[in-house]
Amino acid sequence: MREESPNCNGLVGVGRSICEHPASTTPVHQSVHIPYGFWVLVVLAAVIMVLTALSPLLRRRAPRVWWTLCGYPAAAVRIRWTWRRLTDVQYLSVSKRPALGIVGDMVVRGRALKQIPPRMGLPRWRRGGLLVRVRLHSGQTPEQYQLAAEAMSHAWRMYSVRVTSDARGFVEIRAAAWDPLATPSVPRSLVVELLSAVVGQWEDSTEWTVNLRRVPHWLIVGATRSGKSTLLASLVSAWARQRVALVGIDLKGGMELSLFQARLTALATTRAGAADLLSTLVTMANDRMELCRSVGARSIWELPDKLRPMPVIVLVDELAELYLMATTAEKAEVAQVSTALLRLAQLGAALGLHLVVSGQRVGSDMGVGVTALRAQLGGRVCHRVNDVGTAEMALGDLDKDALAVAQQITAEQQGVAVAFGDDGGWMRARSILTTPEQARRIAERYAHLAPSMGQLGTYQRQAGGTP
Repeated sequence: MREESPNCNGLVGVGRSICEHPASTTPVHQSVHIPYGFWVLVVLAAVIMVLTALSPLLRRRAPRVWWTLCGYPAAAVRIRWTWRRLTDVQYLSVSKRPALGIVGDMVVRGRALKQIPPRMGLPRWRRGGLLVRVRLHSGQTPEQYQLAAEAMSHAWRMYSVRVTSDARGFVEIRAAAWDPLATPSVPRSLVVELLSAVVGQWEDSTEWTVNLRRVPHWLIVGATRSGKSTLLASLVSAWARQRVALVGIDLKGGMELSLFQARLTALATTRAGAADLLSTLVTMANDRMELCRSVGARSIWELPDKLRPMPVIVLVDELAELYLMATTAEKAEVAQVSTALLRLAQLGAALGLHLVVSGQRVGSDMGVGVTALRAQLGGRVCHRVNDVGTAEMALGDLDKDALAVAQQITAEQQGVAVAFGDDGGWMRARSILTTPEQARRIAERYAHLAPSMGQLGTYQRQAGGTP
């Protein structure tokens, strides 16, 4: 017979270890291990829920924060998700199989069902938008992607899409989340190179910079309250901080440029004074040419620092007033002014003499001198104008599409203009609002940087000239 183990409460066959250690019968509670990835998913889901709830408020109150936290990630996912379908619909995908096939004794043209989309890089964050770089298929051109830009903006839920090409075989697709010209932001840094001025924002959200080293002369046109004077104030406010000489010609009695008189080296308010000032500048150009020739330099920028003269920026407001003739006696004076301006435009780029010419109306009917001068002014900015002739004078000889866009600028879009950048391409831009009081304070603050005409060349005061 099987003996029962002692102290086992009548249980038969219970192991010795249990009988000897009754406490071991207590059930053991083991901790459940939750994977680390689970908590990551929980936190990620919570963050997404919070951002989704706050997204409408952030978009209204802080659009740039909204774009970084919510808009950009969603747009990047949407671009990757729709790319294959989008390129297929827009005929940007290709197939490795030939488009021609033989069926019996016939050659049939068709389209393969399996298409290969162009290779696209990761969408890169940009302020108020994003940038995508795409590698072209063999035989493709950037124009094909430009035609599909409107479809991209709808598929990606973006305000606008712009396609450019900076290298052979590649295109860059820039998408803007909202209209950057509605509220142009103040530049993050005002430290720029000499003769450069950050004045606003391009429609692709990049900073709009006017660089006289790259484009030495500029023509700015615009009707009253179009933003022309604001752009001029932004330019002068930026250049006033630099070691350059500012010279003004304002035949409206100095009403515009007198705001900066504390920073101006000279200001001419009559045509006689303008003729005298321009003649002095032409003489200065000849002296600088002699200096460069004596040391074997082709421009003042090749001169040693101790010999390099200070750059001079000539600001001309209301160009039409310089060419307006009421009597025959004024014809000689107008011819003198026209010739001097043309000589400065032709020779000044290498000699550190730069023209910034502005006006409400600039037309070929003002004389052949204006047309010849226009050809030398490589930088063009066209705000809203009252006549087609002024827009054609500013943009017509460069790009007809730019001319059409400039004519669509409305009176409510103050500060918006069509401008040509340093790369020769055109785009819409908007200048930063600079009030007259801000301009006056900046001019007074940096008045000590204004050199005298004696440091630049001899200037004899005549009627209308204020040294």
